[in-house]
Amino acid sequence: MSAPNSPDSADTLLLCVDLQPKFIAAMENGPRLQRRCAFAIAAATGLGLPVAFTEQVPEKLGATAPELRALAPQAPAWAKTAFSALGDERIRAELLDERALGHLLLCGLETPVCIYQTALAAKAAGLHVTVLSDAVGARRTDDAQACLAALARAGVHFLPAETVFYALLGDVRHPFFKTYTALVKSHA
Repeated sequence: MSAPNSPDSADTLLLCVDLQPKFIAAMENGPRLQRRCAFAIAAATGLGLPVAFTEQVPEKLGATAPELRALAPQAPAWAKTAFSALGDERIRAELLDERALGHLLLCGLETPVCIYQTALAAKAAGLHVTVLSDAVGARRTDDAQACLAALARAGVHFLPAETVFYALLGDVRHPFFKTYTALVKSHA
């Protein structure tokens, strides 16, 4: 299992939480959130990390933003009604029983609801959890800040996506390095 502040691509998954257009539009700075999540998905995919999406009640709220799904078209998209992704038994089984998962990276929304509850549940399940601090969003910044502080006290880590993916690269000799730096520039 990887150290909490040093993810290892062998046991790490990027979970993109509820990136549905209706939700993104309701977020403070929704376009920026979508751009940062696009960066995280592209970086994870380029590094060969598994990516998965959750969708909150998609039959009512719609599917994941097509621009984001297009970045990881083979990734599963799991419908859920629970706010925590791990509150859904099928998702829980996929993440905890079907994979040798040690580290969960989280991006998406909403920070005070689904990100908060998913991070706590993943931590309680024994996973290392890193919230990509620049790739999560909320309707109200104050609510998000209070929840992020509570998650930090619970042992969840917060790092910008760029930092996490540079840690996974580890060296400029990594075969994905040049492509990654182009991603960094194009998603600035």
